[in-house]
Amino acid sequence: MRPDITRLDKVIITIATTGGLHGKEANPALPEQPKEIVQAMKDCYDAGASIAHIHARDKDGLTTADLRVYHEIVQGINDRCPGMITQVGNGIGVRYTRGHKFPGDGFTQDQRMALLDIDPRPDMLTVNAGTFHFQHRETEFLFDNSKAWNTRFITGCNERGIQNEFEVYDLSHIANILKLKQLGIVTGPMHFSMVLGIDGGIPATPQNLMAMVDALPEGSSWQVVCIGKHQMPLCTMVLAMGGNIRAGFEDNVYYSHGVLAVSNVQFVERAVRLARELGREIASPEEARRMMEMPAWDRRAEVMRREKKAA
Repeated sequence: MRPDITRLDKVIITIATTGGLHGKEANPALPEQPKEIVQAMKDCYDAGASIAHIHARDKDGLTTADLRVYHEIVQGINDRCPGMITQVGNGIGVRYTRGHKFPGDGFTQDQRMALLDIDPRPDMLTVNAGTFHFQHRETEFLFDNSKAWNTRFITGCNERGIQNEFEVYDLSHIANILKLKQLGIVTGPMHFSMVLGIDGGIPATPQNLMAMVDALPEGSSWQVVCIGKHQMPLCTMVLAMGGNIRAGFEDNVYYSHGVLAVSNVQFVERAVRLARELGREIASPEEARRMMEMPAWDRRAEVMRREKKAA
């Protein structure tokens, strides 16, 4: 892909309020319970975020694969944030049952595959586009995302009308998705998140970002997901190149060096200011759906679905 810095397309902002790794021990303002998460999404929706990137926690604040918790979060966002794009992270995260000073446990591929059955269905499920050694604090494991497994998962999404966001942690991951496109497994619009700075993935440098952008197919939508101190510089770079950005406590608990953020909405408000300083306006949820070739939000259909289920 060849970015055009003269284009001033609207910016799609994704908010990742919670994540599946650190919790309130990293920042007490990080929302963990469903009602907290939904309220944080509503605040960010009002501030300009169009996509809600979702991870779930149990009552103890531990990352969970419980579909009942996902139900509460997705339904809450649908109820309070009409049109906001709901996007569930397929990696789920790490469960730190003994605390963050000890190794935690990843989630099984069966648990990850079960996300296909979240009700109500989210608009999007992410696809982790390649296998790599994932590390967070004292936890390290082989994060298995073979093309064979992703084929099964993407096929399940296609059958349910769920779109995918392809999370690429290295250049080879882009090639993996293009191969699945060539094979006819990936059939819909292509949405990429280039994840830089994860321990085990590609380092967060301008050179690596440019190499990944260069490898993207023309016509795809794309955003950067960057961790910690690298987030602001690379997100600003992406805004200047016409891409989209993600913000929130999943990626950074600090607003500036040594200063904890007080809320997720603080990050969204800054993203809005940055985009506008560069001459780009913010996409509404309805505009984001059109830009990403997604179905328009239909409040009536959602109400009818809930009434039918209640009956």
